[in-house]
Amino acid sequence: MIETINLAILIGAGLVILSTLTSLVSQRIGAPLLLVFLGIGLLAGQDGVLGIQFDSGGTAYFIGSLALAIILFDSGFETPLRSYRLAAAPALTLATLGVVLTAGLVGVASHYLFGVSWIEGFLLGSIVASTDAAAVFFLLRVGGLKLRDKVKATLEVESGANDPMAIFLTAMFVELAASQADPGFGFSASFIASFAQQIGLGLIIGIIGGGAVAALLNRLRNLDPGLFPIAGLATALVVFAASGLLGGSGFLSAYVAGVVAGNRRLIFPHRIRRFQVGMTWLAQIGMFLTLGLLATPSEFGVIILPAIALAIILIFFARPLAVWICLLPFKFKWREKLFVGWVGLRGAVSIMLAILPGLGGVQNGDTFFNIVFVMVLASLLIQGWTISLAAHLLNMLLPHGPGLLDRIELELPGDAELELVSYRIHPESTVAIGERVPRWARPVLIMRGSRTYSIHNIGHLQADDRVYLFASPRQLEILDKIYASPADLDHPSLYGDFVFGGEVKFSNIAKQYGLTAFNLESEETVGEYLEREFSGEPVVGDRLSVGSVDLVVTALSEDNVIETIGLIIDPDSFARPNIPKVLTNKIRGSIRNIRARLNASASTTATDDHQSTEANT
Repeated sequence: MIETINLAILIGAGLVILSTLTSLVSQRIGAPLLLVFLGIGLLAGQDGVLGIQFDSGGTAYFIGSLALAIILFDSGFETPLRSYRLAAAPALTLATLGVVLTAGLVGVASHYLFGVSWIEGFLLGSIVASTDAAAVFFLLRVGGLKLRDKVKATLEVESGANDPMAIFLTAMFVELAASQADPGFGFSASFIASFAQQIGLGLIIGIIGGGAVAALLNRLRNLDPGLFPIAGLATALVVFAASGLLGGSGFLSAYVAGVVAGNRRLIFPHRIRRFQVGMTWLAQIGMFLTLGLLATPSEFGVIILPAIALAIILIFFARPLAVWICLLPFKFKWREKLFVGWVGLRGAVSIMLAILPGLGGVQNGDTFFNIVFVMVLASLLIQGWTISLAAHLLNMLLPHGPGLLDRIELELPGDAELELVSYRIHPESTVAIGERVPRWARPVLIMRGSRTYSIHNIGHLQADDRVYLFASPRQLEILDKIYASPADLDHPSLYGDFVFGGEVKFSNIAKQYGLTAFNLESEETVGEYLEREFSGEPVVGDRLSVGSVDLVVTALSEDNVIETIGLIIDPDSFARPNIPKVLTNKIRGSIRNIRARLNASASTTATDDHQSTEANT
């Protein structure tokens, strides 16, 4: 008994290590990594080198479900709400109507290719109707493809949201095929009610569960760092299981919970992300290895040719046609439709669903599994190997250039948020063309070639220099404008959406934006407040975060007194407050005049600063 357990652990751990190591080889030859994991499972199975006998469909389905719940939660956690604002309607149309259309088209082809009944044909179509979340998220986030925003958002949301529809259709047709009953009106009504229940409960429980995950994590401030992310993921699995037990879609709940929790303000979010990256990798490896072990390639001979033909119909006809129909009401270019249709990878979800006919008592259930397994292999080979090529040919990639290279979140006590960020300077950025770097945005380290410098001994920053600096997350947008984008001195993110005079009372700002930590009865002006904070030596571009707003020095008088100030409202604030009349009445001239004076002031200050730096050196 003990020897058997040790042997199982040895083989399992060895396969995981082998899968990890072969990822290096697959990246060099461009092979889809998930295909490699599946192939290792096949080699270790009963027809492979190790000859491991594994034929428990129930166990494989359990492992796959658990792994998919982890993957979906992490996928939702990493999906910003911005993706939904960009592509919610087309993505959800693809996740529902697109799945039904694909299942119907493949079902018709299955009926004629394999000679099965219509119900069995539609069962086969339902099994392969959904885009695999694990495969798509791997290609988009790990594969290094930087797609255009709308296309990327559409694929992310669709792949995370389309599994419930495919699972529901598969379960319905398994029941019909096993009972060999003709669906009547009563069954159709029951089908609609059951679908509404699963989707409705899945959404509700997912939203509540995501809020619970965020609330729990924010209360576990003093928990051991190793236990903190475990508590979050375990809570997500509770949401997944509870939803299934109550009659909802557990997979939808897990994804929605991830979206809700990931878009809440959390303490130590980097701990969760680091942990989930490892867990998602382990889940994908375990899921694909298990499904590979379950397959028996020696049984593929009878069905391999029609299965490949069905895969070709799915890849080149059914999926593209369904995508084209679903995206007709939306403003997608033909290139975008073609690419979305091509990124319809089938993966572990389809293989998992192919287990259900056997478990549900469908006659020749193993045949469904073999057909789907061959179709998934074909999809990963044809589509997975050519995604990058298709993205280049259809011009779906964002241009690679200088920009944000790395972000390392720092764990600080309290609610302080700080990151070490790295940029490669854009050749046309403000700093590359000679503009002065704001004092708060100066890098702590610069790499030019293979040598390192400080800001005090490098002179002027140049294009392609690599700079490192500490910043809060809310400063990244402005840093992007300074280091990684062509110069745009009039952009409001640099100097503020609103400009007002320095003589405005600070108490007015504090009252307007709920800055209760400050003395609301003070007669101090905003200019005086900033001069005090900058030790009486403000310079143009100095920036100070105060609660939900940022104050930026935009112009100085000849005697170095703050004359105008820019106001930037935190985009994460719940509401964008109205600007009081006292501010708008104080605006000095037009923005263009202020910019001209700012440039003149910045030039003078830059000369003085450079002379001061040389003297200090």
